[in-house]
This record gives sequence, C-alpha cells and structure tokens, in this order.
Amino acid sequence: MPETPQPPALEFHGVGYTYPGAAIAGAQSAEAIRGVTLDVRVGERVGILGPNGGGKSTLLKIALGLLDGYDGEVRVFGRSPAQARRDGLVGYVPQRVEAELGFPVSARQVVQMAATVGVPAWRPSGAGVRARVDECLEMVGAADFASRAIGKLSGGQLQRVMIARALAREPRMLMLDEPTVGIDAAGQERFASLVERLNKGLGLTIVVVSHDLRTIATSCDRVACLRRTLHYHDAPGGLTPAVLAEVFSHDIEAVFGEVHIDAHAAADCDDPSHQHHHGHHHHDHDDNDHECGGGHP
Repeated sequence: MPETPQPPALEFHGVGYTYPGAAIAGAQSAEAIRGVTLDVRVGERVGILGPNGGGKSTLLKIALGLLDGYDGEVRVFGRSPAQARRDGLVGYVPQRVEAELGFPVSARQVVQMAATVGVPAWRPSGAGVRARVDECLEMVGAADFASRAIGKLSGGQLQRVMIARALAREPRMLMLDEPTVGIDAAGQERFASLVERLNKGLGLTIVVVSHDLRTIATSCDRVACLRRTLHYHDAPGGLTPAVLAEVFSHDIEAVFGEVHIDAHAAADCDDPSHQHHHGHHHHDHDDNDHECGGGHP
C-alpha cells in the first residue's frame, strides 16, 4: 500500500489580508498582502525577503494563527494555523523583546518558562524539564551565560536565548522575524551557522523573515520576495538586480527619489559567468504595477 504523501510544513494558497479600517483610512494600498501562494516543504530553510511595510509581518502572523479574516487558505503541517499553534508545532522568535528585558530573570529562567507552558505554577520543574532546558541552551551556544540576567546580554546572546526558548517546546518548524537586527557581522555569521545546525541536526523546517539580503542569502536554501504580492525565486542565487530593485523600489525612491535601475532579468542574461537559479514565476500587469506570483517548481 503506497504511503500517504507528507503535507508541506507551510502552505499559502491565494492568501490576502486587509487590516480593519485600512481602506476607510485612505491608505495608498489598503491590502497588506494579496494573492500569496507559497509552499514550504518539510525540512527546508526558506527566507521571506522584503522591505519594511511589505507584508512580511502580516504573513508571519497569519501563519502563527494570530490573524483571522484572511482570504485564501493557510495550512501548517496539514492543520489550521490556530490548531498548529495549540499543538506546539511552531516555535517563534519575535523581532523585539524589549518588554522582557526589564524582568529580573536569567537566560535559563526565560527558557524554562517556555518549557513549562501549561504546567501549573505550583508544580516544581521535573528533571526532564531541566534536562530539556540545558539541552536547548547548549544547542544554541548559550550555556556559558545561562545564569546571566536577560537584560545584561548582548544582541547576539539574547538572540540565542530567544531561539533556545522557541526550541523548548520541541517544535517541528521555527519561524524567525528579523533575527539579525542589531547584530554585528560576526554575530550574523554565527546565526547562519546555527540555523544550518538546527536544520541538519534536528530536521527543523526554518522560515526566516527579513529585509536584510545578507541574512537570507547566508542562512536559507530558497527565498520568496514579498512586497504586498509575492516575487518568488527558488534560491538566493536567482535574485537578480531587477527583482531586488522592484521589490525594494519604495525604499530606493525614499533615499534617491525616482530612479531607473538598469538591471537585466535572469531569463535575458546570456553571460555564462552569471549563474541564475530561479523557480517558477509568472508576470501580470495590473494598473501599471508589475507583480509576480509563484510557487515552487
């Protein structure tokens, strides 16, 4: 009897979302995201790259089951996002944790609180929980400063503790929101190495959401560019200057004004020294706004 195919770790099919009141407020584009279709296969490292305000956080919140009322369909390991969250299938590392930095708790205690979610506060932590906490801290390279106050950690150290916290519930997928903000170049290299180690060693599916091209290129196998709609390429090597200029055009114009980017598309390149690896994508034209949608090949 043939085996039942394993569902993707994460599926978006024609997903769109408009924040309540956005159209009434007269926003230039009331839709936060529109027509997003993307599959993340089990065991992959996928980056979602795009400018600030391009819809990355909205897509992340939908996948985490934190936003309802979206168009289209979203499945996480074959479940609804809310059910996947209740089942502890997804670990999440938020972009900002300033609210927690003032608490008088150690790095170890932060991870332990995540490991004991759902356990009554009066019940002492068992040996199994303590072993799991130690394992997570060791896994991310945070054991040496586990007793240090969370507010005394450097940016890179704090990031590792937050990843350990996300791992404490033994998720199957890890989602990271702007993970290298405020981290120096050496810290970014350590982050890329850690992502690879968690992916290979634990078999974790990893989704990295960032506006930083270097972060995506060094830590992910596949990449989806998002600016309200999806500009999809299968690998970081397939990100041509033309695609990046299009996705980040608003950021570029904010600095330089309206500019012309002379950048060829991968399909038009005949230079054998340029290696373009890109996935399936198609092009529409809607109200003079060039958009791309796509999925994996």
